[in-house]
Amino acid sequence: QVQLVESGGGLVQAGGSLTLSCAISGRTFNKHTMGWFRRAPGKDPDFVSRISVPGGDTVFADSVKGRFTISRDNAKNTVYLQMNSLKPEDTAVYYCAADLYGRDSTSRSQYDYWGPGTQVTVSS
Repeated sequence: QVQLVESGGGLVQAGGSLTLSCAISGRTFNKHTMGWFRRAPGKDPDFVSRISVPGGDTVFADSVKGRFTISRDNAKNTVYLQMNSLKPEDTAVYYCAADLYGRDSTSRSQYDYWGPGTQVTVSS
């Protein structure tokens, strides 16, 4: 059974930083593209970033480009989202997701497993 668990969310002031972590178990982690999505209140989930295998190619939404970094530690079965220069509009529940088939998509429909999410709140 595949499980993803996010951690690291919280309350931060605008301009601050947070690092989200997502631990995956039950699958061979280093074979899967991993993505981050977020859902702001009252909105559908939006793509934030993804990191592929084997080259570790990364893609970011325009709204976070230059502020967020995604990385993975295959030895720890964990993917990270480093978020800098946070803005109030970054407030959302952040979800990590696993693409088991290497589709390398920014569409949430192409991800097979999801974590429960972690809340990030950025105050102005």
